[in-house]
Amino acid sequence: MLKVFLVEDEVVMREGIKNNINWEQEGFSFVGEASDGELAYPLIQKTKPDILITDIKMPFMDGLELSRLVKQELPDMKILILSGYDEFEYAKEAISIGITDYLVKPIAGARLLEAVKKVGKKIEEEQQQKKFLETFERERLETRQLSRQKFFRKLVSGQGPVSALLEEGRAEGFELAAKSYNIILFQLFAGEGETGYSEELNDLTYSIEDMTERMPGVLMVELGLEGWAFLLKGSEEKSVAEAEKELLARLVSAIGSDREVHYFGGVGQEVERLSELNRSFEEASRAFAFRYLDKRSRIVRSSELTPGETDQEVTALSTLSAGRLDRRVVESFVKTGLRGEVTHFVEEYFASLGEKNIHSLMFRQYVTMDTYFAAAGVLEEIGGEPGLLAERCGDFQKTPGIFASLETTEDYVRRLLETAVELREGVSRKKYSSLLKDARAYIEQNYDNEDISLNTVAASVNLSPNHFSTIFSQETGRTFIEYLTFVRMEKAKELLRTTSMKTAEIAFAVGYKDSHYFSYLFKKTQECTPREFRARV
Repeated sequence: MLKVFLVEDEVVMREGIKNNINWEQEGFSFVGEASDGELAYPLIQKTKPDILITDIKMPFMDGLELSRLVKQELPDMKILILSGYDEFEYAKEAISIGITDYLVKPIAGARLLEAVKKVGKKIEEEQQQKKFLETFERERLETRQLSRQKFFRKLVSGQGPVSALLEEGRAEGFELAAKSYNIILFQLFAGEGETGYSEELNDLTYSIEDMTERMPGVLMVELGLEGWAFLLKGSEEKSVAEAEKELLARLVSAIGSDREVHYFGGVGQEVERLSELNRSFEEASRAFAFRYLDKRSRIVRSSELTPGETDQEVTALSTLSAGRLDRRVVESFVKTGLRGEVTHFVEEYFASLGEKNIHSLMFRQYVTMDTYFAAAGVLEEIGGEPGLLAERCGDFQKTPGIFASLETTEDYVRRLLETAVELREGVSRKKYSSLLKDARAYIEQNYDNEDISLNTVAASVNLSPNHFSTIFSQETGRTFIEYLTFVRMEKAKELLRTTSMKTAEIAFAVGYKDSHYFSYLFKKTQECTPREFRARV
């Protein structure tokens, strides 16, 4: 119900407008009144009406001055000016402020109500248009996100002709031709004591995406739970190193010193050819895998990491004593790591243990045992099957050949962690399968609600919108918008087959107030109009 506020210094006129129109019956809520602009302004700030009716000539603060203040703070508010002064200058000034209508007193109640209804209809049309644009934008962003992810994976795979990649890049709105390139991987984490999704983390995510999306020479790709990948270009005006410095400075500045959110970035190595981008990605991934070894907020460059050699300044880990090994490092990787990161993690993990230690047979046995029990403990904690580790990888206690060399030990630990991550993902899929079942049920129950969105469905299953969007598209093969549209179209087809409802009625019944938009989507998805579909059945 649209809210109406009245400002009029003539008591008789004010009481007449207030009491002689049945506002609620006419579809409006009368939320307040005042005798002049000075008294009205704080009340308007509080009630935030949709429509303001105000006299133009009043003591203390007149209607034009009030309108000017209101439009600055509440630009979408519609204002009707009442005046006994039928003068051009007043009308001209009112138009310049953005007044919706200018009515000359005395005015009959029916004429005023007609003007208010006309404004109300305009507001509803604008609100509907706004929702339409928001829906369209959500669909566009979701589709673009998946498209960019596929494109990025193709870029860093090292496959495909460069000419095709350049053409596809243009289609994505990004000119790839450059003097040099580099890749940065970046992720945010909840602080100590925080678990999973937080509003703060989600707000910061949106802020970073908005900021980096507008940076020239930077292609931002959202990788879901993995964070972001940034492709940087070098040019005559700005080198890759300069672009890297600027981007990282902006990212760190956006996060600030808030202890509730941590970050980690992995920087690859600059390459001169687009066909070499896979090498930059590999180096960035190697540096990025280091986030499991060091929980501090930091940026690690691949150039700082030398396999088999520990950089004390970077790792800050003990390399001298098995007794000081931190099992939480392995546990953290098993909980959140990806199969594609296992090789990099094992390389850096063994390097962090110290050259002297890893060449000791007893130490390698200890590390292997510690890794095994860390992985088994995590799987047991999440409801997995730890016994499958030995079944698939072999029992390290009964296979002495595992410790024959550093290479054989690393290979066994690698297989162990790959299996642990695979088993964890299996448990996650079961969990997500249940959540997605609930999400689909929620959509089935609420598809007719125009306000249903990715955010509301994600909240219904207690996931962040970004997290939900990622797993939903991975598990269903559709974006959320695509799935919602599919459900609505199936319901619409059912109504077209079994009822004589008009197209506008069906549109409303499946969640679209705008019948034109419904018809557009129907033709787009079904390759025929609702009328043509009904004629066929």
